[in-house]
Amino acid sequence: MNTPTTTQHNQPAAATSPIAALKHILNSDSVKEQFKNCLADSAPLFIASLIDVYGSDKYLQQVDPKSVVMEALKAATLRLPINKGLGLAYIVPYKGQASCQIGYRGYIQLAMRTGAYRYINAGVVYDGELVKVDKLTGEVDLSGNRTSSEVVGYFAHIETVNGFRKTIYGRKADIEAHAKRYSKSYNAVSSPWKTNFDEMATKTMIRQLIGKYGVMSVEFADAVSKDSDDMTPEDRLRGDVEANANQGGVIDIDPRTGEVVGGSTASDPGGAQQDDQPPY
Repeated sequence: MNTPTTTQHNQPAAATSPIAALKHILNSDSVKEQFKNCLADSAPLFIASLIDVYGSDKYLQQVDPKSVVMEALKAATLRLPINKGLGLAYIVPYKGQASCQIGYRGYIQLAMRTGAYRYINAGVVYDGELVKVDKLTGEVDLSGNRTSSEVVGYFAHIETVNGFRKTIYGRKADIEAHAKRYSKSYNAVSSPWKTNFDEMATKTMIRQLIGKYGVMSVEFADAVSKDSDDMTPEDRLRGDVEANANQGGVIDIDPRTGEVVGGSTASDPGGAQQDDQPPY
């Protein structure tokens, strides 16, 4: 009698491998339908890229594959590819679950889809490049000559098709302090704040600038809500109050409405463009 060429005990191991578990979920008709509803004919390509991203990330394979699919769907609804090289959206591990994080290029793309912008730009500011920040007009002068490779801050700039222009600047130390306090993933082993601080800081600047001064589309607002690295609404309210209140002031907030209802303030002669800087 011929002996079997495969053994039964080998099959469960293959069936329960992380990649096999992910593929099993993705083969579900209901999951396929959800991706198709978001991406139409591009759904199979997006699913293939998800498998590739998952298969190449050993840390992501340690989290629940169901959460990987759910977070990937968030990126799919925004029509943002998750290929790491593109920098539009990422699926990263965080406390045993997957986390969807939008890259700064993703936010720029969402903003450009509105057709409202002529220019959108953001990036690092090196030592020597910042000349001044005009507190009255809000203008940022970055025409100085770079004196070293040290990154001292970050900027974001927009110009709409109707001629409106705005630039904001944030100091690196302030952005780092903000991330430590409010980012959900800052202390994670594979946190993008540790692997690519410049990109995360640039994203903070873009999101703040468009959210405060730009054309806020429904899609852009949806991206902010889906970005798992974003702070909670309560944290954002506290951050806004701390950033925009003058030094020495006492601020009271109505817990029912979230409105500032009273308090005293003091002048801040040393501050530079406090109202225009992100809430770090």
